[in-house]
Amino acid sequence: MIYVGIDIAKDKHDCFITNSDGEVLFKSFTISNNRDGFETLFQKIQSVSDDLTKVKVGLEATGHYSYNLLGYLLDKGLPTYVINPLHTNLYRKSLSLRKTKTDKVDARTIASMIMSDVNLKSYSDTSYHNEELKSLTRYRFDKVKERAKLKTSVSRLICILFPELEKLVPTLHMASVYALLSEFPSAHAVASAHLTRLINLLSQSSKNRYGKDTAVMFREAARNSIGSNMPTKSLELKHTIKLIQELTSEIDEIEAAIKQIMDEEIQSPILTIPGISYRMGAMIIAEIGDFCRFDSADKILAYAGMSPSTYQSGQLDNCYSHMEKRGSRYLRYALYNATKYVCHWDKSFGEYLAKKRSEGKHYNVAISHAAKKLVRLIFAMEKSRKAYLPTA
Repeated sequence: MIYVGIDIAKDKHDCFITNSDGEVLFKSFTISNNRDGFETLFQKIQSVSDDLTKVKVGLEATGHYSYNLLGYLLDKGLPTYVINPLHTNLYRKSLSLRKTKTDKVDARTIASMIMSDVNLKSYSDTSYHNEELKSLTRYRFDKVKERAKLKTSVSRLICILFPELEKLVPTLHMASVYALLSEFPSAHAVASAHLTRLINLLSQSSKNRYGKDTAVMFREAARNSIGSNMPTKSLELKHTIKLIQELTSEIDEIEAAIKQIMDEEIQSPILTIPGISYRMGAMIIAEIGDFCRFDSADKILAYAGMSPSTYQSGQLDNCYSHMEKRGSRYLRYALYNATKYVCHWDKSFGEYLAKKRSEGKHYNVAISHAAKKLVRLIFAMEKSRKAYLPTA
């Protein structure tokens, strides 16, 4: 067997090639992060092995810096292993007590690690192409988070400019309210607005849900409002609403792309589980990636950081273990939120949650137990590729 260790960087990569007898075939060498560099690496690998199935290439998970090289290696048919940097760090420390860390040393460490045959799973085409879905779901996550902050700003500004409005509508964050405030961004502006204009504006933006009565109510509330007349705050409110609307349009476009990938490429049975939408389902699938990487559902839980921590020393044993929270925060978020909806829409999960609550567990603890049940279900479904069948 031939073992190749690669330490990834932005502009260059350090490589080391050895064989199963421990013979150094190529001492640590550096390639550029471009086509010529990739070809140089592949030529060196070909020069020492005619059978590419007898080659194992290892590199650290370093985000987008490794993505292009990873795609190149997979296209060439090389078995490639993506290793958690935490594992390589611990492995390097186990080899020596000296604090030695350089790119060349790291490349040799990675080669040694895959040669030691620790429990590693090779990266697959499924995982590589799944990166597109992961990129979209994380991008959507960040956009939604950004929009939530802006909505908080809108609530703050309305509290200053027109505090009475919040009690007159189901929520401030609806199309008709945004349309009203975009044109009349304060109680003072609403109070002086022409009634006909208010009626037309509300009617069009609410699809005829609100009409003359609502317009009169808003204007009367505005005339008696304690809101401040601050042009600078009004300008900030108008711009914030415009940003929210732009973000909403972008999020809709992202969600359409996610739905297309889920329907045409992924075709996961996870969407047949009641309560799991394209949003959460796509994030779960994207973050887990290739299910073949995991031997059991418990390993997925550990990857999500949802396993209970363990601490035992001598006679001390922690009775109230906390969730580790050391894995993918995106997967943990998706599983936790999906579980809440599944417990609401599926009878068996709802009963399981109620059972845990009856045992005296806090709601969040009970949800974490239901999340473990959900992960085991998803793991079994992905392995069998069968749709969900609710229990009678």
